[in-house]
Amino acid sequence: MQPFTTLTAVAVPIDIANCDTDQIIPARFLRRAKDDPEYPRFLFHDLRFNTDGSEKDFSFNDSAFQGAGIVVADINWGCGSSRENAVTALLANGIRAVIAPSIADIHYSNCTKRGVVPVILDRDTCALMRRQLHDNPSARITVDLKAQTVLGPDGARHDFDIRAFDRYRLLHGLDDIALTLEHEAAITAFEANRRAASDWLS
Repeated sequence: MQPFTTLTAVAVPIDIANCDTDQIIPARFLRRAKDDPEYPRFLFHDLRFNTDGSEKDFSFNDSAFQGAGIVVADINWGCGSSRENAVTALLANGIRAVIAPSIADIHYSNCTKRGVVPVILDRDTCALMRRQLHDNPSARITVDLKAQTVLGPDGARHDFDIRAFDRYRLLHGLDDIALTLEHEAAITAFEANRRAASDWLS
């Protein structure tokens, strides 16, 4: 996965408390291939589109937020099912960080495993940021993972906590396979010694 150090990007406000993974990507799209050219449209699909395909009045459809790389959400973001596709849909739209007062545990974990930085800030701060983004839709936010800071639309600095392990894997772009391969030499040496000590395995 792509390493994450610092991102300065347009941020889109999502004013939905308890925005669950079925709102992030409806279940009927889960069998679609991740390289499907339509995949970006699956993100917030039922919030964005009417049944005839026309666009609804929803922040993600606002042209001022096009190309956004950050979502600023409300409480309990990513609750519901454990579907990893919710993160896939974010990435398909170039979203690399989510800022929220709380993020559901499994979704939080899926974010760290796929390269999306989950940032927890208090609810008042997130609400203020969303108001600022609505007032100035082209405003940018900076997420600095090394410094563990966020610069809001008004330039205010906010510190955030993240587990050292999650920070490490995000900074270095390590998915679960890449993390395992960091120990490849030790694994290879163990296998060689095991074969030598137990020749019946050969």
